[in-house]
Amino acid sequence: MFLVRCLQLISQQTFNRQVARLSIGIVCLSNDRRSTAINSALIRGHAHSKSNASIKGTLDALESNSLKPWQLPACYMKLSKWRLSALVVLTTMGGYVMAPVAMDYHLLLWTLAGTGLCSASANTINQWIEVPFDSRMTRTRNRPLVQKVISPTHALLFGAVSGIVGVASLVAMVNPLTGLIGGANILLYTALYTPMKRYSIVNTWVGSVVGALPPVMGWTACMNTIDPGALVMAAILYAWQFPHFNALSWSVRKDYNRGGYKMMALSHPDLCKRVALRYSLALIPICTAAPLCDLTSWWFAVDSLPVNGYLLFLAWKFYQDANYKTARKLFRFSLFHLPLIMAFLFINKKWTENN
Repeated sequence: MFLVRCLQLISQQTFNRQVARLSIGIVCLSNDRRSTAINSALIRGHAHSKSNASIKGTLDALESNSLKPWQLPACYMKLSKWRLSALVVLTTMGGYVMAPVAMDYHLLLWTLAGTGLCSASANTINQWIEVPFDSRMTRTRNRPLVQKVISPTHALLFGAVSGIVGVASLVAMVNPLTGLIGGANILLYTALYTPMKRYSIVNTWVGSVVGALPPVMGWTACMNTIDPGALVMAAILYAWQFPHFNALSWSVRKDYNRGGYKMMALSHPDLCKRVALRYSLALIPICTAAPLCDLTSWWFAVDSLPVNGYLLFLAWKFYQDANYKTARKLFRFSLFHLPLIMAFLFINKKWTENN
């Protein structure tokens, strides 16, 4: 009996120990699960905090890249293509100064301001239309709309307001004829030239008409008529743009190809060279016509001959062997050519009792 009782006690103690061990195991497992849950929660919380921090950092970055009010003038200048607009204003002033009337500086100021706003409008709307194509080209991919520095709505509003104010100021403060030419030039540039760049090489001729009209606007601001002198100045600008632009488009023709534009340098390379040479040659008789129209003295034909001759020489070299080097030489000299011709016009202006 004693032995049986001892065995019972041992068995009961063993069972109790097993139960105790099992209880401890359950408690430990429960604690492990709780720890795992806590750790998972902590990890999720950390990840959520990290995600929030990442989002906040992105928002901060976007906020830091947003356009500040004091940055608007610089952005508007880029939208206006301020170098091109400055050339437009300069040639407009040339037409105004060459008109055979006395100088009215108040009228000149309104003419230049209105023309500059018209140019800013045309260039801004041009960039607004061409965002998908500008993003493919190296020379245009840093423009404000491509970089999303300014919203398309904001840019379009700036272009529309500039155009309306520019045309209205020309009509009200100068004369309706000048305002009509300014408005027509905006439409010609944005509604015809800009879309035509993707469909036909004729866009170069249309664009040259756009570039030839500013001196006519300067002339009509004074005279309120279109006279032979205005047409001679327009012809100079029209002819000059072909060696200038054809040389430029040749040196960046791969870029234009990426943008999907139809340019002579891509589809008609021989025509591109011939046209540059042809209009470089045409500048000599056009400049000779200036004294025939009483626009200048005969000294202008003499002074302009060496400048036109060197442009013709570079165009001939480009025609003989079109490559990056000859194209860049022709393009760079064209940048000096036009200011020199304008200066010779001013110097040799034919003075009368009226002016």
